[in-house]
Amino acid sequence: MNDSIILNKPTIHSEIEKKYQEIGFTMPSDLYVGTLLKTLITSKPKSNLLELGTGIGLSLSWMLDGMDAESKITSVDNDPELIEMAKHHFSGESRLQLINADASQWIKEYQGAKFDLIFADAWPGKYSELDLVLDLLKTGGFYIIDDMMAQPNWPDGHQKNVDKLIEYLEDRNDLNLTKMNWSTGIIIAVKKY
Repeated sequence: MNDSIILNKPTIHSEIEKKYQEIGFTMPSDLYVGTLLKTLITSKPKSNLLELGTGIGLSLSWMLDGMDAESKITSVDNDPELIEMAKHHFSGESRLQLINADASQWIKEYQGAKFDLIFADAWPGKYSELDLVLDLLKTGGFYIIDDMMAQPNWPDGHQKNVDKLIEYLEDRNDLNLTKMNWSTGIIIAVKKY
């Protein structure tokens, strides 16, 4: 098996790649993460999804590609320029709600329905407000995080944050999780109750 052969990229993916290279965006999502998200989302028809950390929309393109017509996704980012770029790339996408907000505050104030899948690709929801985010996950829902293996752009001391997060997730009784030394280092957790 050759996992480097990635088929069925979202149509908009190459356009988003060109844009992030043009603006010098330094935190694009990995292709492998995208394929995994698409596959997991396909298993959740009529789902309510959450992405924390829209960035320029690479992961979002995969997530939308895996969704059925009755699913919806909310994507939150604190950078107004990135949200505007995402709005441009995904204009006319009725299943998507893009929110420009501080994700920590958004998480604390959210009063809507629980989520079938949460992809936490930002500090909030991964390293802060974690309990609140996990409370927003339905039983049987996926909680997915990436960048659990050392990255070149990590600030000094960040490994301690990662180690603490992994230990915390491992100790929770309400989650089953799989740690994968694949792509950028991924954890997939499923809410048991």
